[in-house]
Amino acid sequence: MAFRLAGLGRKIRLIGEAVIFRHTIFSLPIAASAILLESVGKPPLREVILILIAAAAGRNAANALNRVIDADIDKKNPRTAERHLPKGLLSKKALLLFSLIMIIILIIAAAMLNPLCVILLPLAGILIGGYSFSKRFTWLCHYWLGVACAIAPMGAFIGLTGHFAFRYFVLSAAHALWVAGFDIIYAQLDIEFDRREGLYSIPACFGAGAGRAFAVLSHLGTALAYFLIPLFWPLSPWYYVSAGIAVALLIAEHLIALGKSERHIRIASYSINEVVPVIILAGVAVGVYL
Repeated sequence: MAFRLAGLGRKIRLIGEAVIFRHTIFSLPIAASAILLESVGKPPLREVILILIAAAAGRNAANALNRVIDADIDKKNPRTAERHLPKGLLSKKALLLFSLIMIIILIIAAAMLNPLCVILLPLAGILIGGYSFSKRFTWLCHYWLGVACAIAPMGAFIGLTGHFAFRYFVLSAAHALWVAGFDIIYAQLDIEFDRREGLYSIPACFGAGAGRAFAVLSHLGTALAYFLIPLFWPLSPWYYVSAGIAVALLIAEHLIALGKSERHIRIASYSINEVVPVIILAGVAVGVYL
């Protein structure tokens, strides 16, 4: 019995490493920001729990599917050949089962929120499941990923209210453009591999310089949306301090990425961006409550 539990614990740990659980931080703080904004600082506990569970489940299901769909590509790419599936540390069956469990949790959470959340699940499924295939036919794959990730704040808004509103697209667009921007930066690491394998990315199709330009323009859109948020929700001026810090981090990200090494690109794409959504959440919280 103890041996079986130890084996199960090891498999869960490996799955957590494969889907990078900690990167859930890219979406959860923004979903929480949406809840605070729309509830004007008085979030209903039941909805908060269900929304955060749904956001986490959706994100982890998507990443597990991505690992399975891209397993053959990852095996060919020297940068990703050490991932869990190429190395045989995990089976596709284990990740598919994990993804199925996450999808079931997502469906249950959506059903407990409101009917519109359930109606929109197929669209969410297309966005989430389709991303991994998008790099096989369009250089817009980075923006597909951004829109898929923007399900988190949009889903939080809809989960809370049960309807659409124009203002929901402001935070959602900020999130989509932010993700697309740093994904374009990250794609610079695979320019030659993507070209050789016939995969699409902005850097592979248009060059590293054009990729940096697309990333900068995407994050300019993110910065604009951050500063437009107080026009749609009542926030104290303190919010702008956090928005300014977040934008400063985005600027630093692009400057660091100019280093072009894998270390520089990883810091720019991941390390800095693990902080940005937390800063925005802090700013929204301060803006709502002070």
